[in-house]
Amino acid sequence: MLHTPKLRGMANVSFWAEDVRVAREWYTKIFDMEPYFQRPDPENPAYIEYRIGDFQHEIGIIDKKYMPKAASSIGNGGAILYWHTDDVSGMLDKLTGLGAIVYEPITERGIDWITASVVDPFGNIIGLIHSPHYKEIWNSLQ
Repeated sequence: MLHTPKLRGMANVSFWAEDVRVAREWYTKIFDMEPYFQRPDPENPAYIEYRIGDFQHEIGIIDKKYMPKAASSIGNGGAILYWHTDDVSGMLDKLTGLGAIVYEPITERGIDWITASVVDPFGNIIGLIHSPHYKEIWNSLQ
């Protein structure tokens, strides 16, 4: 498959929580569903994920201890909207070439699952992700 550095669509928005189990209770009430994905396990989750809306967009809740180091200067909370791209490295190069600063370097999250993020020249965080989940949804629409 040819990998090109372009943004293809919203793939995941991530929120941080001190206690993921408490956050799971709260978000389960909001979404009226249990998370479909929990790691390492439901009893001790460090990451949970819901799929919501017409296009099954992903909302992840992550233990704050995994928050990027730069995020600690923001204070409580903070969200990163991740845009799917077939080429995280190429898009990261494109964005930094246009003046963005790396916020979180390229990080492998699992098989064929890669993230990175930058701060644009205006102070906004842009998340990049290569997500097998995004590709599954896209392929189901074809």
